[in-house]
Amino acid sequence: MGKTTLLLQYLKDKKNYLYIIADDIVFQNRSIYEIVDEFCDHYLMMVESMEVMILDLSKEVLYKRSVEELFRVFHNIKSASGFLKLEPITKLAELTEDVLEEARVLNGPASEEFIDWLLLVSDQFEKYRLDIENDNKYFSLFEPLIVKVPVDLERK
Repeated sequence: MGKTTLLLQYLKDKKNYLYIIADDIVFQNRSIYEIVDEFCDHYLMMVESMEVMILDLSKEVLYKRSVEELFRVFHNIKSASGFLKLEPITKLAELTEDVLEEARVLNGPASEEFIDWLLLVSDQFEKYRLDIENDNKYFSLFEPLIVKVPVDLERK
C-alpha cells in the first residue's frame, strides 16, 4: 500500500479535509495558501453576486442573460470546490448547475417557485462561505428544502 492510498484511507472517515496533488500544474510557483485564498476571494465574489442575478430571472428581458451568468457561476464553484475536495459545496453546485441547464432552454421569466428555490440555494452557499471564513471545523447543516427542486421553472 502506497503513501497516497494510506492517506486516502485515513481521510475517508473525516468530514472536512483538503487533499490536493501537489505536482498539479496549478501549484507551479504557488503555495496551497495562495490557492485556497484565491478560491475564497472568488467564492465570496460569486456568492455576493448570486442574489441580484436570481432576482433578475423574474424579468423577461433579463432572463436569458441572468440564467447564463448563474450557470457559469455555479459551474465555476463546482469546478473550484471539486479541485479543493469541498464536497458539500461541489454537490450543491452540481445540483444547481443541472437545474439551470434545464432553465437555459426556456424563455422566461422564471417562476416564483424557481426563484425562491435559488434564493434558498444562495443562502446555503452563504452559510458555507461563513463556515470557511470562520474556519469552522464542519460545514453548516444542509437546508433540507433544497432537495425539493421546483417542477415549473418558468412562469406560466
